Amino acid sequence: MPQLIFNFSWFIDLIDILIVAFVIYWLMLLVKGTRAERMLWGLAIIVLVYFISQRMELFTLHWILSNFLSSIVIIVIVVFQRDIRRALVQVGKTSFFGRGEISKEDIFEELTKATFQMSEKKIGALIVLEKDVGLGDYLDTGIEVDAKVSSEMLLSIFNPSSPAHDGAAIIRKARISRVGCFLPLTRDQEISKSLGTRHRAAIGVTEETDAVAIVVSEETGTISVSIGGDMTRDLDAAALRRLLTRIFQRERKKERNHWLGKIESLFPRRMKESIRKIMTGEELSK
Repeated sequence: MPQLIFNFSWFIDLIDILIVAFVIYWLMLLVKGTRAERMLWGLAIIVLVYFISQRMELFTLHWILSNFLSSIVIIVIVVFQRDIRRALVQVGKTSFFGRGEISKEDIFEELTKATFQMSEKKIGALIVLEKDVGLGDYLDTGIEVDAKVSSEMLLSIFNPSSPAHDGAAIIRKARISRVGCFLPLTRDQEISKSLGTRHRAAIGVTEETDAVAIVVSEETGTISVSIGGDMTRDLDAAALRRLLTRIFQRERKKERNHWLGKIESLFPRRMKESIRKIMTGEELSK
């Protein structure tokens, strides 16, 4: 009986650790790519200096940091009030694991359909697809819509009579998150003078992040895609769909290989090849 109680206590402790780890991980994802992330790093450095000053007996510095950190809860609430509010809204509104309402292939199809309808009518548009680097700083400048990705929704957003048509629509986690967002313009002096504000914003945001930006020219109706600060212009429907598919397939392979490496490290060397075959589907193809 005592042994059973001991084992049960160990199990509860494990659950406790896992819950705390999950909450910390979720909070890190929430602030990733936003100003809050840089602020957290600043606070972490202050805490580190606090312990160093205590260890090295720097009494004046330690006293100042002690008084500062004694009000850390109030400081965190004041500094991060916007991020805390956004976190509470997300907790009450969405699942931690995403909704999974629409596949990437369906998103690409809807994007292609909307883009070429706008191209035919010469309706200007700027659509940004978030990848690993968060676009949280730019989301704050837009209007929250949190809508399913559809050609009808995108056409209504960029309709010239819409109040948000001049800004960018940002797609994150398979949803249209915000519209009317303002993006940083590229500072590259070698960019063609013929490119307008939308094209410069598309290049600018992809220079600072790993996002993918789709642009429809209001003057010519031409379609362009910007990745890593480079722009590919004059795309047709097949080329746009193929480019988007290739970009995000590459990301899935990269993510799979990353997690495969983590899993492999847990097993003996002679088991790794078998695990890799199963994970990559080689066993099924034979």
